[in-house]
Amino acid sequence: MDRLIYTAMTGAKNILEQQANATNNLANATTTGFRAQIDSFRAVPVIGGGLPTRTFAVDATVGTDFRPGPIQQTGRELDVAVQGAGWIAVQLQDGSEAFTRHGSLKLSENGVLQTQGGMSVMGDGGPISIPPDVTVSIGKDGTVSAIATGTKPGAATVLGRIKLVNPPENSIVRGDDGLFRTKDGNPPDADAAVTVVGAALEGSNVNVVDAMVNMISLARQFEMHMSLLKNAESNAAKASQLLSLS
Repeated sequence: MDRLIYTAMTGAKNILEQQANATNNLANATTTGFRAQIDSFRAVPVIGGGLPTRTFAVDATVGTDFRPGPIQQTGRELDVAVQGAGWIAVQLQDGSEAFTRHGSLKLSENGVLQTQGGMSVMGDGGPISIPPDVTVSIGKDGTVSAIATGTKPGAATVLGRIKLVNPPENSIVRGDDGLFRTKDGNPPDADAAVTVVGAALEGSNVNVVDAMVNMISLARQFEMHMSLLKNAESNAAKASQLLSLS
């Protein structure tokens, strides 16, 4: 009885959390560069005297689906999509480094290349600055070049190279802000094997149909746990009746 109550109670609680994550995935089905969140659960025994039969469900793993999303051409010169595995390194307000697949970039008031969220894109030696009155192009290897538009066009000037990294998937974690970071906090070195597609953006890797089916499945599982708790309550009531008769 105890095992049934603890497993059903904690299982229902964690299914609600998983439902929230599935809802978040579905809400970000159109978010550029979004990576779906994956959850798994396991039963753990309750440690303590007199509690050997009680178990509860815990969220064992909060992982990420690292499969690439579809690449869509935009024609915008400051849009880049990471092709295959890899990340774009950005600098946070505290000076630390994080990674994103959201390649919709912009220029700040001071001409610094940034993400739409206002984080500076890391280059070989720090943030990349873009001079005014130039046409910007981003190469396959992340090289940022500029051609002056105010005078007779000449040779392209290399302004820097976007830092593209590819740390092992098991060494990075998702933050509350949607960005990824290394578990040990040490920024990885740039990886020359990572390439980007210019004038394009990567879509979310969330499959809308799978997310909807998963939400329906989770709702049915929650109903099953509630049914188990009702059965446990009914069994306890009948047991009390039998004990009162004896």
